[in-house]
Amino acid sequence: MKLLFAPASPYSSKVRMAARHVGIELEEIRVNTAENPAELVDNNPLGKIPTLLTDDGIAIFDSRAIMRYLHRMGKTRLYPKKDEKQTEADVLEALADGICDSLLAIVYEKRFRPPELVSQDAIDRQWAKINRGLDHLDRHLPKLGKKLHGGHFAVAAMLGYLMLRFPGEWENGRAALAAWPADFAKRFEAYPALRPKA
Repeated sequence: MKLLFAPASPYSSKVRMAARHVGIELEEIRVNTAENPAELVDNNPLGKIPTLLTDDGIAIFDSRAIMRYLHRMGKTRLYPKKDEKQTEADVLEALADGICDSLLAIVYEKRFRPPELVSQDAIDRQWAKINRGLDHLDRHLPKLGKKLHGGHFAVAAMLGYLMLRFPGEWENGRAALAAWPADFAKRFEAYPALRPKA
């Protein structure tokens, strides 16, 4: 299987970690979405990453769809069996991904708009969402129980992206959440290598 990805993408990071966890080997192909490479846009009309290309020629896109595929195909399950626990994992993953959506909106606002057109109001609105999400996670810290699940990998990828793009801008007052990646790395040794990187 091939994974079209970018090393800085938190969604790519989540999927790469999850694949390693469930024992699925991926051929990882770095792509630059700004260039609309044929292998990406021919398989994913949205031109977004990550995109998984299965050995059967099926293209799977959106990181959560890929995560569910890995759950079904892996040697280890990625989501709990019990409905209540599975819902908890799903909601945790949705929260982490939603925070990433807001972080990326800020990055793109600053990166792709001329400085005089950058909207501080838009950035502030995204930070309000991010701060609410991070405060919630700090108060309800994801427990690293007996088994890691998709929600854990989503939070780890999101925090890795914060460490990459926003160091020093989110940790204050959130000591428990800021310490969480180190605890996660004790459970998942590949975290330093697979978290978002420039």
